[in-house]
Amino acid sequence: MAVYGYARVSTLRQAEDGESLEVQRRQVEGYALMHGLTVNEIVIEEGVSGSVPVAERPAGGALFAKLKAGDVVIAPKLDRLFRSALDALTVVENLKARGVKLHLLDLGGDIAGNGLSKLFLTIAAAFAEAERDRIRERITQVKRDQKARGRYLGGKVPFGWRVVPIDDKSSELVPHEGEQAAIREMKALRAAGRPLRAIADAMKAQGVQISHEGVAGVLKVS
Repeated sequence: MAVYGYARVSTLRQAEDGESLEVQRRQVEGYALMHGLTVNEIVIEEGVSGSVPVAERPAGGALFAKLKAGDVVIAPKLDRLFRSALDALTVVENLKARGVKLHLLDLGGDIAGNGLSKLFLTIAAAFAEAERDRIRERITQVKRDQKARGRYLGGKVPFGWRVVPIDDKSSELVPHEGEQAAIREMKALRAAGRPLRAIADAMKAQGVQISHEGVAGVLKVS
């Protein structure tokens, strides 16, 4: 069995306002001493925001990757390790499945061994579910807004359009005049009663390579 402490600060202000690494180190060592535990190593995470999942942090990721059944992790506060209720619940369940014990001082110690911690896990599960719902809602809303604004969301570029970068993170669809003219002609031919294959043949005669299935797709969305 190995016992690890974990301490983190993300900013200089935190270090100066009572959240210093030295304070966290003393808290971990004092807790371990009172519970008859010998700390093998205290892992220090400096300059890393709490918004980064612990498994993706340089020191935290290396620590959690090497943990084995029977090991113990001690952290002074919940927010030193986790960025959200969803993150906390996921990590705690993962550690329990691996046989690793987690002690959080501000929750009374062993996260799975006392009533306060068990209550926290119940509340965290409820918050995690609500958080997942909010994430899905935000993604749906963003996609709906981007689609309404003509933003390109990925996938096959529709006939009649081209993808143009807006910045490093987003692109938009802009009309291709030649293909837009072809779309207008396809609509006119369809309105005149021409079958899909005949429309495709007429387009190919003008140099527009499109199948009758492609014509159907264009007419459906145009």
